[in-house]
Amino acid sequence: MSLSSTYRAGGSATYGRDHNATWEAFEAALGGLEGGTAVAFSSGMAAIAAVIESLPPGATVVAPGDAYQGTRLLIDDLTATDRIRVRAVDIADTDATLRVCTKIAGHGPGGLLWIESPTNPLLAIADLGSLSTGAHRLGLRVAMDNTLATPLLQRPLDAGVDVVVHSVTKLLAGHSDVVMGAAVSRDQAVITELIKRRSLRGAVPGPFETLLALRGMRTLAVRLERAETNAAELARRLSGRRGINRVRYPGLPDDPGHGRACEQMQGFGAMVAFEVDGGADGGEGLCRHLRLIVPGTSLGGVESLIERRGRYPAERHLPPGLLRLSVGIEDVEDLWADLDQACKAAGLG
Repeated sequence: MSLSSTYRAGGSATYGRDHNATWEAFEAALGGLEGGTAVAFSSGMAAIAAVIESLPPGATVVAPGDAYQGTRLLIDDLTATDRIRVRAVDIADTDATLRVCTKIAGHGPGGLLWIESPTNPLLAIADLGSLSTGAHRLGLRVAMDNTLATPLLQRPLDAGVDVVVHSVTKLLAGHSDVVMGAAVSRDQAVITELIKRRSLRGAVPGPFETLLALRGMRTLAVRLERAETNAAELARRLSGRRGINRVRYPGLPDDPGHGRACEQMQGFGAMVAFEVDGGADGGEGLCRHLRLIVPGTSLGGVESLIERRGRYPAERHLPPGLLRLSVGIEDVEDLWADLDQACKAAGLG
């Protein structure tokens, strides 16, 4: 681990805001997994901001209406000052999304199609190849948040995406002790712009955080395998339980995104979303009665976390009884016992 902020003149490194050997080790590892060149950032939001703020003033962003809350809040903030314009779409509807892209093509200085797949928190699946090809034909750049899948389950650059972002805080680091982000691309001009924005905005990760992220990535495969197995089993059991209205998980055969996920992903991930009877009160009641699963904001750690996302003002468009469950690596029977007893205690069947 390199803790230096200052370097002797004449070497390859000049200053700690621009170079760090620990960043470079992390970037080499993530870049190898994604099949591109990675740039480390201080947070996932810093990486997202670097991509979106690289657009020229007045550009239009086409983005999922159910994208990650932080992304939507950033876009809304930039829209309020006329820095960019935004068009919200159902990213799982390829034809409708490309129709919107067609409408903005040639109007204004550039444009960006922003993809999430699976989306957060509704877990919709986008057609990466068709969307990337269609957007490029119209002259739009394509960016994607790959946080929920990680490069072990899908590699968006292979499908034609121009730049991929990650909240390293989540599955990549995996132990709920790091706040960090990254962006990955195969376009050197994009990489140069991202590095410039990282330095100018001071959005640099600490070397200790970067070391922790590297440590976490060493166990990503085994953690993800266990968490995904747990998620699939919990989704199956929840879908047959009284008091549960709908389960969203692309690994379920009747999920709308199942077929597409089978075609373009190597697995279905560790996130499950489900709706409970009783709306907001039912969801909050279930969370209050949990003993093992932790009610809290975040995802991708070794511990299971749950949250009613509609409790936030920016998430009021979601079904009020929707719960987002980030499944960890605990024993699946312990997790199910906790969910089952909490459902009973909350009066859900």
